[in-house]
Amino acid sequence: MPVYLGFDHGEKRIGVALGDDLTGAARPLPALADGDWAAIERIITEWRPAALIVGLPLNEDGAEQKASVAARRFAAQLAQRYRLPVHHVDERYSSRAADDALRDARASGRMTRRIRKGDRDAQSARVILEQWLAGES
Repeated sequence: MPVYLGFDHGEKRIGVALGDDLTGAARPLPALADGDWAAIERIITEWRPAALIVGLPLNEDGAEQKASVAARRFAAQLAQRYRLPVHHVDERYSSRAADDALRDARASGRMTRRIRKGDRDAQSARVILEQWLAGES
């Protein structure tokens, strides 16, 4: 069963998620510091994904923004370094969905600790990857 890694590239952190097309579900992995290529390599080596999915930040009207350029550059670096297919996903509203998921997890008691800085990034990566999996299956 092929697995996929999703990435939410940010200025300070990179959210990461792991998912598969059998379940269509993804789970967040710990967020990484931006530019931590050694950690990215460890994750790719461990999970051997069939493809990498990178969120593409767009304005509400669908236009690209400054962060779009950085996300495209990150995706190109992934493709060059790891020789894997890299796909972009419109990530509009993924942060809002991630915030909702974290709030729900805290309210229901599934998450008992306080929300940390990297939690939102990792949840955003999960949302991005699940959007791609829903479109691909």
